[in-house]
Parts: sequence; C-alpha cells; structure tokens
Amino acid sequence: MDFLNFLEFKITDLIDIILVAVLLYYVYKLVRGTVAINIFIGIVIVWALWKLTELLQMKMISSMVGGFMNIGLIALIIVFQQEIRKFLLMIGSTNFASKRNFIKHFKFLRQEGLPTETNVDAIISACEKMGISKTGAILVIERNNSLDFVKSSGDKMSIEITQPIIESIFYKNSPLHDGAAIIQDNYITATRVILPVSNGRNIPLRFGLRHRAAVGITEKTDSLCLVVSEETGLVSYIKNGEFVLYKSLEELTEMIKKDLE
Repeated sequence: MDFLNFLEFKITDLIDIILVAVLLYYVYKLVRGTVAINIFIGIVIVWALWKLTELLQMKMISSMVGGFMNIGLIALIIVFQQEIRKFLLMIGSTNFASKRNFIKHFKFLRQEGLPTETNVDAIISACEKMGISKTGAILVIERNNSLDFVKSSGDKMSIEITQPIIESIFYKNSPLHDGAAIIQDNYITATRVILPVSNGRNIPLRFGLRHRAAVGITEKTDSLCLVVSEETGLVSYIKNGEFVLYKSLEELTEMIKKDLE
C-alpha cells in the first residue's frame, strides 16, 4: 500500500510539473518580444527568492517578500491587462484546441497532410510591389487566437497565398481592396474585414485608420499585422499593439517567420 501511495504521488507530481511548464510556456509566448517580458522575468525572480527564503526559514524577509507578492497581485493584473485578455482568449478560442493548432506548436509531431506554413516571402514581395505603387493594404496573420469574431464582418474566402493574388485583392479598382485581409496558415480566409480601431494616444498622428486598426487587432489578439501606407508606400509591421522596427525587407521576412514558429 505504501508503495502504491508513493507511486501515485510521483505520477500526480509529474502531471503537476507538466501543467506548470505548459502554462509558463504560453505565458512566455504571450509576452515574448514585448516590454512585459522584463516584468515577467522579474516576477519569476521575486517568486524564486520568496520560496528560497521560506525553505531557509528566513521568516522576516520571507514575510516581506510574501506580502509584496500578495499586495502586488492587483497591480500585476493592471500591468498585464492586455496579456491576460489574450491568454483567456487563447484558452477560449475554438482553434486553440484543434489538432492543427496544437501540432503547430510541436514541430516534431507534424505530419503530412496538415496545412502548409505561411508563404511569408510571397506576402513581403506583394507588400514591396504595393509599396512602390503606393497601394494601401492591411494584412492580418492569424496565430493562436481565433479571428472569427472579425472575419464575420467581411467576405469569407479560401485562396492560397501568392504574390499576384494579394496584389489583385488590394488593387485600387478591386471590390475587395477596402478593409483587411485575414491570413490563416497559407490561405487568405477573409477580405474586406473591418478591424477594431485603437484609441491609443501613443500612436503618431501621421498614421491613419489602417495603422490604428492594425494596432487595435494586435492589442486584442496575438495576430501579426502588415500595413502598406497609401501616402508613403512604407510597410509597417505591428505586433502586440506596437510598431516593430526593421532595417530591410529581408530582415522583416525573417522576423515574421520567427514570430510564426
């Protein structure tokens, strides 16, 4: 009986460790590449210090750090408001639990027949051409969070990504050019989509509604967004509600590929 109890403890302990590891992985994935990552690392260090002082029975400093952790919980909810919203949206998202999306996170489990990876090279090439002709465009690349709540505002499609297809969608005389195009895996799944516009005052005044819409959708979800300016022809990359700087389109291509891993 003692042996069985010991074995049961070990199994539940292993499950506990796996669940905590998965939770920390998704939390890290949400804050990676943002200023929140530094806060997240700081919290982990303070928590580790708290547990260490408890283990060493250093009661005074342990109570001080423990009090800080308890009181700071409300402040953390405020600081991580966007990240918490994305995390809850990811848990409740219908495509989060799907086989396709689950296997996407574990490369060694990928099998033939699953959707192909996003053709980032074709997307960037199309953005470059549209930038030269100053054709306004906004492309939203879906990651973990489902974008079904905005797809319903546009026209649903299922077109494999190619450079000419993207250019034809945003061609000025095309009936599909007004609004955003949603990309899922290697397919354009919706066009003429209306996105939520950000009211953030930190967005420079030179940016118009396209850029504010890109900031808005990336604030509410973990999607990636590319915007081609109709005035300047410049290509902007927005992630986590922030503009991401890059030196060349080649660097931008590599950044997006890494963010889609």
